[in-house]
Amino acid sequence: MTRCRVLFLALVVAVVGLLGLVACGRTTPVSGLARIRAAGVIKWGGDIQGGEPYVYGDPKSPDRLIGFEVEIADAIARELGVRAEFVQNDWANLVPSLERGSFDIVMNGLEVTEARVGRVRFTRPYCVFTERLMARAGNASIAPDLLALRGKKVGTLANSLAFEMLRGTATPVVYDGVEEPYLDLVNGRTDAVLLDDIIATRYGAPRPELQVVGDLREGYYAIAVRPSDPDLAAAIDDAIGAIAARGELRRILERSHLWNDRQDRLIGWTAADQTRMLGAPRSPPPIERGHVMLFLRGAGVTLLVSTLAMALAIPLGLLLSLARLHGGPVLARLAGAYVEIYRGTPVLLQLYLLYYGLAPVLKLGALPAAVIGLGMNYAAYEAEVYRAGIQAVPKAQIESALALGMSTRLALRRVVLPQALRHAIPNVTNDFIALLKDSSLVSVITVVELTKQMTITAVDVRSWIGPGLLCAGLYFAMSYPLGRIARRLEKKLEGEREAEAAT
Repeated sequence: MTRCRVLFLALVVAVVGLLGLVACGRTTPVSGLARIRAAGVIKWGGDIQGGEPYVYGDPKSPDRLIGFEVEIADAIARELGVRAEFVQNDWANLVPSLERGSFDIVMNGLEVTEARVGRVRFTRPYCVFTERLMARAGNASIAPDLLALRGKKVGTLANSLAFEMLRGTATPVVYDGVEEPYLDLVNGRTDAVLLDDIIATRYGAPRPELQVVGDLREGYYAIAVRPSDPDLAAAIDDAIGAIAARGELRRILERSHLWNDRQDRLIGWTAADQTRMLGAPRSPPPIERGHVMLFLRGAGVTLLVSTLAMALAIPLGLLLSLARLHGGPVLARLAGAYVEIYRGTPVLLQLYLLYYGLAPVLKLGALPAAVIGLGMNYAAYEAEVYRAGIQAVPKAQIESALALGMSTRLALRRVVLPQALRHAIPNVTNDFIALLKDSSLVSVITVVELTKQMTITAVDVRSWIGPGLLCAGLYFAMSYPLGRIARRLEKKLEGEREAEAAT
């Protein structure tokens, strides 16, 4: 038996053994409540980016978390006889992370929505809110009516109740944070913002440039539990009922200035109230033609942003490389600083600073900001590619050109750059492929490109497999031809080098 066969047999045995262990583990299922009590801890997922009053760092001690949901989690944990442990997770992906077992429950302003009902098991609510519409002060064209928002750009959070309400009427502009929608509204990038009144009171109302238009609909915050843990959901229901009955829930909400007449119904919450809150169960819709068209539109945005950004990066990178090599001491240092700063800081941070940080003095739209941000970032990388190409040209050639009476600028344009660019083209093509994938980062400044569309659709159809495969297929369809082009250019360049060497 050859060595390869022995290794293959060992691999098969290892895989079979692993599958056996998994199968054995599945034969003894443990209920959610028993699992938590055995561990002595209930892990709850949330996102600190949501800020005050949900869960946030104590200003006096930033490593300590406070907020009304922290207090509710601790109270529920005491009722269950365990301790509560917070797990940080991106808000938009809290439900998928719950499904994969990253934590036991989700509690972070998670609204009871049609898309989530059936996908998770909701407990009785712990807070009642309203969807509050805000606009710029003096804007009489915005009325407290969904139909009046038709054609308007309205900021909200992705996959929220407000987002579901806006689709089909307004043009939702989705954000990941709660402060950014109001910043864009102040700066005139959107027409209105629709978010929970708890968020609007803290992040929108303090801005004198904005006004409250009205409240459109009530909603509920409830704790999400995996459907496979009904005993845990029932225990949490009993715990919330207990802390509501003895007035602890009211005291917690009052400390965060959240108690109002709407919250009174939480004390006597009944099974009929729960049924009305959840509504009739609905099966998840399949991926339809409309979803595919949205994916194609997202792919078009990705391709547009990437192409325009690369069209900016190529000439800017070439200028930077020439400045570093032939621009004199001052230009060389400035160009070097540009390259090092842009390569040494995250592109995500650069996009935030360009779009939000400079908004008071430079009000760029989301698409121009995405193109400029990515283009300036990739220009730093292209500068190094061109610098390497220029340095690969033998110095004797430019010296010969200068000896023939050419100026340095003319020698660079006619002798050096044509050869340098030929060497750089394969790397530029590879960078463009990387840029296609990095363009997914522009979703943080409200550009709905391919990846963002995938996350939105995944919530609609309650699955990540289909949308994920469709998204991956479209990325592959855009990047594979470019990869083939890059390989052909590399082979052609190698052939020309061999021919030159032979002569």
